[in-house]
Amino acid sequence: MIAGLLLTGGASRRMGRDKTTIPVDGEPCPARTARVLTAVTYPTLEVGPGRSTLPPVVETDPGRGPLAAIAAGAVALRDRGHDGPALVLAGDLPFVPLALLRWLADHPGPGSVVPLVDGWRQPLLARWSAWDLEAAVAAVAGGRRSLRGRPGGPGTTLADEEAWSAVAGPEDFTDIDTPGDLLRLALR
Repeated sequence: MIAGLLLTGGASRRMGRDKTTIPVDGEPCPARTARVLTAVTYPTLEVGPGRSTLPPVVETDPGRGPLAAIAAGAVALRDRGHDGPALVLAGDLPFVPLALLRWLADHPGPGSVVPLVDGWRQPLLARWSAWDLEAAVAAVAGGRRSLRGRPGGPGTTLADEEAWSAVAGPEDFTDIDTPGDLLRLALR
């Protein structure tokens, strides 16, 4: 089984309020993303302050960005006996379809799978291989914080829109970072 890491940390500075409280179809965004993620992953953990019903992983030094959160999640998965890949999902992606997560989980091969949207990598809605999870742990231990080029280990697939368009649309990768995003997406 593929594991899942839901990232719910972050200060929500650009939003001006805690974006984890924003409802999507009547439920807080992290609750919805957790529900969809657990449908295809096990074990499934939340890396962040406990905004969902998932078991929380608290970073030893929160606020260092998503790579550090992924590394903390990778260590927690390893401590629970999981040594395989994980779906990594940002908690502020309100429209992630279950079909896209299934497609990522079932993609053939052991490597990471990173969707490309308009040519941009989507590492926070991707399958990270065991190799890339361990590389994240090593990178963070070495003081690095950037997600640039990650995941990108052996066998990584960069999946363009043609590869995933049968299960998702570009709008499904939209995150909510600003009040303008809320207006554009008709969320309040």
